Parts: sequence; structure tokens; C-alpha cells
Amino acid sequence: MPENHPKGSQSASSVEYLILGCGSIGYNVLYEILKETDDIIIIDQDEKKVQDLRDQKYEAFCRDISDTAMLKDIPVPKVAFVLSSEQKANLAAVRTIKEANPGAYIIARTVEVGGKDLYGAVGADVVLHPQEVFAKKAVHYARKVQSSRQAHKLYDLLASWRGTMGIVTHTNPDPDTISSAMALCALGNAASKGNLTCRILYDGKIGHQENRAFVNLLDIQMDRISPESLVECNYLAIVDSPGPGINNALAKDDRVNIVIDHHPNHDVKNGYDFLDRRPDMGATASLMTQYMQELGVTVEKTVATALFYGIMADTRGFRRNTSPLDLTLSAFLLPLTDEDLLGKITSQTVSQETLEVMGAAIRNRKIVSGYLFSSIGYVRNRDAIPQAADMLIQLEGVNTAIVYGITDQVISFSARNKDLRLNIGQAMEEAFGEIGEAGGHSAMGAANIPLSVFTMARNKDDLLDLIIDPILHRFMEIVGVEEEEPNEV
Repeated sequence: MPENHPKGSQSASSVEYLILGCGSIGYNVLYEILKETDDIIIIDQDEKKVQDLRDQKYEAFCRDISDTAMLKDIPVPKVAFVLSSEQKANLAAVRTIKEANPGAYIIARTVEVGGKDLYGAVGADVVLHPQEVFAKKAVHYARKVQSSRQAHKLYDLLASWRGTMGIVTHTNPDPDTISSAMALCALGNAASKGNLTCRILYDGKIGHQENRAFVNLLDIQMDRISPESLVECNYLAIVDSPGPGINNALAKDDRVNIVIDHHPNHDVKNGYDFLDRRPDMGATASLMTQYMQELGVTVEKTVATALFYGIMADTRGFRRNTSPLDLTLSAFLLPLTDEDLLGKITSQTVSQETLEVMGAAIRNRKIVSGYLFSSIGYVRNRDAIPQAADMLIQLEGVNTAIVYGITDQVISFSARNKDLRLNIGQAMEEAFGEIGEAGGHSAMGAANIPLSVFTMARNKDDLLDLIIDPILHRFMEIVGVEEEEPNEV
């Protein structure tokens, strides 16, 4: 049997890394750590393996890691890897290390899928299941390959086109849809070598004060969509909207060539030349950034600034529906942005109308079982509705906030949600999808119900009061809220 002290008596008081169990996983961990340091001790119960490690000049001990005395005369580890294929031995080793040195950082291997809680209970800081790690890594690479293929497919399609491409934003465009349209313009120009003209087409209003500043300061050229403008386009693309006629001015049967979006799939139509929907991304601007990065297309400062702000705005400063990829792509964009312009965009004053809408939302709020409902009545600037929802979701005791108002054409709802059990986007779609447009994500949702569904009334506030109760009743049934007496707070 190899001796327990290959280098004589241990004089060091601590060691950087301790590896317990040096099978295939342990050996690969050893190989990676050696790129950084050789301050490593290895413990394994296989005599031949330990001798082989010593022959390679590694400091190795032959001991049973389930033995509470396995750390005798061994320096205190700063980081310990517990990697044997025996579940009970690993748990015992974690317990022994933590009792001997509570400050040690322990990374443990669980042999069983459901064993993570057991390791946490005895002191492991990180618990890994090798098959799960492999699966996640495999899926990561598969997604990376798929993303690269999608980017090149889009590039080749744009390279083959000549004429004019109309890029349609969603109704009342925000920075995410606008910046995505700008990026698609840049890709179209690069792929076609200037032979494809791009026009950004929108409907509704650019009402939010930061959105107006965004368009003005970046000098973004946008045209209001019309039958005439559509006739002039040889191709049509939709960004940040699931399909034609869904939160945009197109008819549902309009011929569309490209759809790029990050919302869940509401549209079963699949006859597009190019379709890419990524609900796992926090913004369509992230998707467009990934295309440009994959393709090596130069991101001009104006486009980079727009895309960065688009991601930041749609994720509410990276606090909502933000994936690791959103953060990675934002980090890629940041050095390319115009810092002064970003500062000017985000420092805009709030309009008087927006303040009045927020005041109405505060005054009219009613809370039922953690759900806040607030009517702001007639409103000209629909962008003020989600701003009010963003504010009210911060109230103590509120898990879900729904703010609604009426315009000349629609009843508009905006919802924000903190309840992990509820996907508010799905709930909005189920409640309002049959009579209007609705959808969203787990943390936010929106719905627009056209007034054509109802008998018209001259006074918009009276109409809203008349019809809102049955509409909200439908939503409350779906989410399972009892219609108790509301708290007006």
C-alpha cells in the first residue's frame, strides 16, 4: 500500500485545492486546476490509482473518504471537490470537511438526481449532477449551433433580395421593437451590399417620454404605416410581434416574409421565409444583437446604443425576464454605445399627462387577494398605462397589478406580476384573447380590446364603467380570485 505521506510530514497549514475521488471526473478537474496551480492534494481509496498519481509527481493519499479520520495530517483545504461515485461516501466526506473547517468551500458530486438537498444539509456549497451538467452543456451547444444557422439563413435571405423591405414594428413602438428594426436594416444593408432599401413602419403613438427622446436623439427615421407605404414594399418583416395582425397594423392575411420576436407563439402560421421566436430571451433586441455578433457585422454606434437601450428598457433595467444571454449580449454592446446619448435618453422629464394618469391609477386602485386593479378612465397616451402598472406593482401586499384605460379605439390593459405561480401573459391571453389581442410573459402582460366589440357610446368613461365588470370577472375566474369586497387603499 502507498504510504500516507508521500512527501514526508506535512508542514503547510493549508492547501488551495483538495480532490476527493479521482476517477474520470476527478482527474479532469485535476487537469483543469493544474493550469492555474499545483497546490493540490488528492485522496482516493484505489491503491494503484494513488501510486500512478504519485509517479506523476502529484501529492496523493490512499484513504477512505467516508472515514472521519481521512483528513489527519492533511492541510486545511480552501476549496474541496468531493467527486467519488459513492453517494454515502461523498455525504460523509462533505460532513467531515465542514466539521474540520467550516470555512472550506465544498463542491460535491451527487450520484442521484434528487440528492442535492442532502448535500446542502451537510454543508456543500455547490452540488452537481454530472449527467445534468452534461445535458445542460449539450443543449447550450445545440442552441448555439441553431442560433448560428438562423443568423446565416437570415443573412443569405437578405443577400438575395433587391428592392424595398418594410420593417413593421408593433403598435405604439417602444425601444425594443424600434432598435430591432434598426438592426434588421443594418443587416439588410450589409447582406445586400446596399441593394436593399429598408423602411421602418409603425402605427399608434410614441408616447412615453423616454421613447420620444430615444427616437429624436438617435435621429431614427420611421414612417407611419399606410396602404400606400405597404404597396411600395417588395418584402415585409415584423419585429417584436408574433405575426401579422397581432399588435400591429397589418391584416392577419397580409403576406409577411420575416418574423423575429421574443414573445410566446400566438400565431400558428408558418409560411414565412424566415421565422425566429425566442421566448427565453428578455428582448428582441438581444436576438438581433446575437445575429450581428454571429455574423461579424459591424455594429455602428447609433445601432449599438439603440440595441443596448432596447434590451435595458424591455427588461426594466435587467430586473425582469432577463436571461444570462441578455446580460452577455448587453456586455458586448456596451463598449460600442454612445454614453452621452444613453444618459440623455434616460434623463427625460415626465409629462403632465403621465403624472395625471399615475395620479388616477393611485386614487382608483382596489386590491383583492393580492391583485390590484385600477382604472384610469379615458387616456390619450397609452404608454402611460404600463408606466402606472410598473409603479403600482411596487406597493406592499400587491403580487399582481392590472391597470386599464380606454382610448378612442380600444380598452387597453397592462399587467405586472410578482407571483411565481402565475404566468400573467397566459392569463391575459386566456381572458381576453377571444375578444382582442392579449399575451405577454410570466412577469408582464397586456391586452387590447377593440371598441368595435361593444356598442359605441359618446362618453368613453361611461362605456368603460358599463363593460369593465364582466371583463374583469372573466380574468378573476381564470386566476382563481374570489370576488370579495375590495380594499381601497
